[in-house]
Amino acid sequence: MGRPLHDRHGQPAVNGAALRAQLARPVPLLLVFLALTYGVAVVGGLAAAEAEDVYLTLERPAWAPPAWLFGPVWTVLYASIAVAAWLVVRRGRPEGRRLALALWAVQLLLNLAWTPLFFAAGQYGPALVDICLLLVSIALTAAVFARVYRPAAWLLLPYLLWVAYASALNWSIWLLNR
Repeated sequence: MGRPLHDRHGQPAVNGAALRAQLARPVPLLLVFLALTYGVAVVGGLAAAEAEDVYLTLERPAWAPPAWLFGPVWTVLYASIAVAAWLVVRRGRPEGRRLALALWAVQLLLNLAWTPLFFAAGQYGPALVDICLLLVSIALTAAVFARVYRPAAWLLLPYLLWVAYASALNWSIWLLNR
């Protein structure tokens, strides 16, 4: 009996040499997704250069994280967001890629809008609306990613959980600082 034609994810089975060749080519594409995702972080950071100072002056709930925690958490989350999209393109089923990437772009734009709204403009109510829409868009993106390539969806789970927590934090800060 020969090798199976497809792996457990429905992807074509390949030998070691073919797999190495396949994985060597997509590096530029991964760099594009990383650049797009970290570009959102840079633009958000530039739009709210005083974010840590603003955060420290706000009334915050007792369960609010320290300001220093946001940088490391977002660094890891942005990497997982980029790798998830890359996996959808590289390994995902073709029929769902377009919708998956459109939703990925929507959540990235909502992510981009939140930092300037919250920190630069001090618009905690509109920022709350934005982050709630972001939370919904991440959930939809993960659901579509799961149909296209399940491991990519799992990479979005920490992002979804962190944004759910950040949504509750945004809501609390909005209430405490009205």
